[in-house]
Amino acid sequence: MEDNIRDRNGLTEEEFLASYRPEDFERPSVAADMVIFAVADVEEENYRRISEKELRLLLIKRGGHPYLGCWALPGGFVRPTETADQAASRELREETGGDRVYLEQLYTFSQPGRDPRTWVMSCSYMALIDGNSVKPHAGDDADQAAWFKVDWRLIGEREDVQVWELSLSHGETLLRTVLEKRKEDSFVRCSIADRGGLAFDHGQIIAYGLERLRGKLLYTDAAFHLMPEYFTLTELKQVYEVILGRQLPGAAFRRKMASMVEETQQYTEHKGHRPSRLYRRRTGG
Repeated sequence: MEDNIRDRNGLTEEEFLASYRPEDFERPSVAADMVIFAVADVEEENYRRISEKELRLLLIKRGGHPYLGCWALPGGFVRPTETADQAASRELREETGGDRVYLEQLYTFSQPGRDPRTWVMSCSYMALIDGNSVKPHAGDDADQAAWFKVDWRLIGEREDVQVWELSLSHGETLLRTVLEKRKEDSFVRCSIADRGGLAFDHGQIIAYGLERLRGKLLYTDAAFHLMPEYFTLTELKQVYEVILGRQLPGAAFRRKMASMVEETQQYTEHKGHRPSRLYRRRTGG
């Protein structure tokens, strides 16, 4: 292509760039918001019982306006010197102290008015980590960071609309967000009927993350990113059940996992019950 090719105004590319005024166009800010999931043991008073598990989500309590004092997803603005992926990785390190975890982009939420400050688009990400080995850290713009137990269920239907309830609990704090979506739609196109203490449209982002996570468990090995290196098959089954929200037949689950895990010569210790064999994720062909 010739270097001096001219556009309809008679300008070469060099002349066009020299006269270009980016301030003539309104530009959005871009945030990287993190949906960080973990599955952790529930503390049991009876040490002889196998620990139950619960799905958890990391939230931060906002230390400034807007939504001062509300809970929100950890995240921050993408800097001019980094990509959205790099910003997500940076936020993940700041909030959890780790960076060698599963991370994937979810969706870009760009609904007008989603942020009362200005035009802000959220490039959201999902991270999966072992919740028993990570302690959250509050960033500079947050007063507190905490793991919230996740309860996610369908509570009603009318005509072609489903009503879902997202409940997030931590100690005495309970956040309850109600979302409505058309049955054939994804949660990226749902509406928030009741924000329930969550900032911005983060209830919608979390719902989409849950939808993605449930789907990935059905056709990928994503669950292993929520596990420690060594685990029992019962623990792995618990992870699937707590995310999918239903009990799974034991024999069928073992058959499904047969090609995905391998036995080790290690067993559980100090569990107050019969030792169980430990497994690990199968790698390689």
